[in-house]
Amino acid sequence: MSGSSRTTPRAGGAAGRARRAWWPWVKRIAAWTFFAVVAWLLVRQARTIDWAQVLSAVREIPLPALMAALLLAACSFTLYSTYDVLGRHMTGHSLGARTVMGVTFISYAFNLNMGALVGGVAFRYRLYSRLGLDNLTITRILGFSMLTNWLGYLVVAGVAFFFWPLGLPPDWKIESEGLRVLGGALLVLAAAYLVLCAVAREHTWNIRGHELQTPALGMALLQLLLSCTNWSLIGGVIWFLLQGQLPYPQVLAVLLVAAVAGVITHVPAGLGVLEAVFVALLSHLVPSDRLLAALLAYRAIYYLLPLGIATAAYLGTEMRARRRRKTEAALRP
Repeated sequence: MSGSSRTTPRAGGAAGRARRAWWPWVKRIAAWTFFAVVAWLLVRQARTIDWAQVLSAVREIPLPALMAALLLAACSFTLYSTYDVLGRHMTGHSLGARTVMGVTFISYAFNLNMGALVGGVAFRYRLYSRLGLDNLTITRILGFSMLTNWLGYLVVAGVAFFFWPLGLPPDWKIESEGLRVLGGALLVLAAAYLVLCAVAREHTWNIRGHELQTPALGMALLQLLLSCTNWSLIGGVIWFLLQGQLPYPQVLAVLLVAAVAGVITHVPAGLGVLEAVFVALLSHLVPSDRLLAALLAYRAIYYLLPLGIATAAYLGTEMRARRRRKTEAALRP
């Protein structure tokens, strides 16, 4: 027994040394694979855009309308970046608000252009993990941010569909009254969430092995305010680019239909989905070429410009992290 007790530590030590030898290579390969996938997605996204057409569409829009759309887009991204700050309050982690907003901005820009799996999930996990957060905390932040976003959608879409139902084409198999009923159902769902938060204050629910913490009513109302304002700002961006040719509630309602269509089809950035929905629902009121010009400008302002900024910010973050690791390695004895 004494002999076995002496050899066990040696075996464990050898295994530990072997793991330390190959583990850095695994992490390095995973990191470069991640970078390669991101680079490929960026190139693929860039190749799908007719850049000449985008620039031409932007030039045709009056400067005041363009500046108003840029301002609303900036306000929207700033507002969305506070969603994870709410998650910071819920989880109690120690990262600063500016750092959290930076991570959220980068993730949101990539989320819009490349889908939730790459942007909303992969970038959050990578950036937050490098900042020292564990996977459970990151998952809770991500879940709370998604909940905030779609809670606002329920209310804004519910109000838009209930009070300003669209005249849908016959092949959509749903009439305006059906859309009104849908709007009422969405409002009921949002109200049920608020009631749950009021009754089960900061209660943790276990749903299929996943913990869901219900915030206090005050936090839920703040979620609602931020998200409703954000969805309204996004609708305002398109409304200004259309130069007020249609009532704002109508433009907002079509955007909300397009948002769900994009999620259902799982198309990154909703390429073609957004345009198809707007043309199907509004081409009888606005010429298709004007609709497409405004939507191309919207993509340039709300998708491509933030993506460029987020890409530069992300590369800067990776470079700083790499320099920090080198400095820490040099200081080790």
